[in-house]
Amino acid sequence: MTEQDIKMLRRDPDGLLTYEYLANHIGECGPEEIDALIENMERVDLSGQFLASAARYLNAIDPTGYEPAIKTLVAAAIDKDREHKYLSDLLHGLYGADCLDRASQLCASDDNFRRIYKRLYPATVI
Repeated sequence: MTEQDIKMLRRDPDGLLTYEYLANHIGECGPEEIDALIENMERVDLSGQFLASAARYLNAIDPTGYEPAIKTLVAAAIDKDREHKYLSDLLHGLYGADCLDRASQLCASDDNFRRIYKRLYPATVI
């Protein structure tokens, strides 16, 4: 990332510029740069929209290789998405179409899944 890129991303009003930068430069970004991009998105994405999109994007590319970044993005998206606009897509996008059938197992093994599930289905006992 160049100094000019950093200056541009600091002016990002909502996370879209940072998400686009990540998507357009994914092959060039090392772990430190990805962490910096995530930090910037956490700072500016007030709704969790681009955090959730970035998590789904990285998961589609390499869920194992980007696992730490995905976990960070998902945790931040959960915190930011107060209206639950993006959590359902995130749930199914990361954990599969059958994730609700495996909810007990996933809740026991994945804290982010449990947090999303409890926000979407608060009356459900697992």
